[in-house]
Amino acid sequence: MKETKLVYTDDPKKAQKCPRCREYISECQCDPQLDLSKWDKIVVLRIEKCGRGGKIVTVIDKLPGNEEFLKNLAKELKTKLGTGGTFRREGINGIIELQGDRRDKIKQILSKMNITCKGV
Repeated sequence: MKETKLVYTDDPKKAQKCPRCREYISECQCDPQLDLSKWDKIVVLRIEKCGRGGKIVTVIDKLPGNEEFLKNLAKELKTKLGTGGTFRREGINGIIELQGDRRDKIKQILSKMNITCKGV
């Protein structure tokens, strides 16, 4: 049986449509847009070794969870540092993992972007 769509409602919040996909907000599948004005531009920098076979990984945490933002920032950092890495989303936050101990260089690059680093 086909799922039914909303035809009429008195609730104005349920009648709102997403500006990107034109679906009702309750049925919208879009990623939340990146709103940098709400982001305080403070990230957490840490080193991880556990569960990685003794290899050191630099982790940048508390980034906005927007897929496009994470992809572009990870690509820029990997290119400038000449190292491998990846990004992922955990809830509303984003995480970038880079191979090796690159804390000093990452702090310099992020400070040029006006992003403050906390942590080790």
